[in-house]
Amino acid sequence: MNLSQLLLLVLFALALLWLLAGLKTGRPDGRMVKVPPYRRLMFFIMPGRNESIVYFEHMLRSEKLEAWLASLPSELQASVSHAFVAAINVGVAENPRMNQFVVGQRLYARNGRWITFSMKRKKLDKEAKLSVVKLLMQDGEAFDSLCGRMNGNIQDERSGRKTAADKEFDLFNALPRPLLALAARLLRGLDHFNLLPAFFIKGDGMYTSVFLANLGSLDMGAGFHHLYEYGSCPLFLMVGKVEERPVVEDGKVVVGRVLPIRFSYDERIDDGLTARDGIRSFVRVLEDPERWLGKPDGKGGWSRPMWPHPADPEAASAGA
Repeated sequence: MNLSQLLLLVLFALALLWLLAGLKTGRPDGRMVKVPPYRRLMFFIMPGRNESIVYFEHMLRSEKLEAWLASLPSELQASVSHAFVAAINVGVAENPRMNQFVVGQRLYARNGRWITFSMKRKKLDKEAKLSVVKLLMQDGEAFDSLCGRMNGNIQDERSGRKTAADKEFDLFNALPRPLLALAARLLRGLDHFNLLPAFFIKGDGMYTSVFLANLGSLDMGAGFHHLYEYGSCPLFLMVGKVEERPVVEDGKVVVGRVLPIRFSYDERIDDGLTARDGIRSFVRVLEDPERWLGKPDGKGGWSRPMWPHPADPEAASAGA
């Protein structure tokens, strides 16, 4: 066998491996969903998330939310970020088609509801590292339990100890630039062919249902954020600081406290009606948090779980 024949054999073997890898549809983080032919074409016409991005904006009246948070026990350490994570949990649970993602020109229904939120290691410190926390939402969990889990993760991130993510970043940053570029492309390729291991996906904050960034906690307004091509996150939500704005009540213009919320949505996962319904569910929770998220029951517990809502069996069954 001469060199040219050997080269042809290697190229044929690589092409065969590429074709076989493309047949793999199973993933550890989701199950493939069949879509109509016209929708499947979208994955090829718009292969990137930022080619498929749609922006939504909502100005939330925040008086009820602020009053509810102020009424909660101080030891709960509940903030706007906690309330938003809880509301996202309900919105995704009620509208499970929002909990889908596109990878490798295929649509997948995600296993579990995952929410990632970003935070500064040290508040208002320009030099502080940005950290992300990824949480799996649990059916039957109450708001006080969610606050405990979130606060525990925040304390770990701000403890000064190196987390597993820190060690992973240090390892990649130690690589020379050409090797780092090659490693990034390799990761994208493995993900495209559904070859990334489960432990990698589970620990990565960009493989998530929704990414939340609360800029209001840094006294900033909310921007319209891009979607990351890396990972599988189809929805990015940015929250700004509370502002006083003119609003209309009963035909009169009054000054109201408003919380700007801006959504970035990958329209390939489902149509605009699903986005609308998900945003409505999310906003409804924040506009009346005591009804939808509960309150202390006076006996050391909490009045109700976040999901499913015991008073709304139809909504509960919709997310099953």
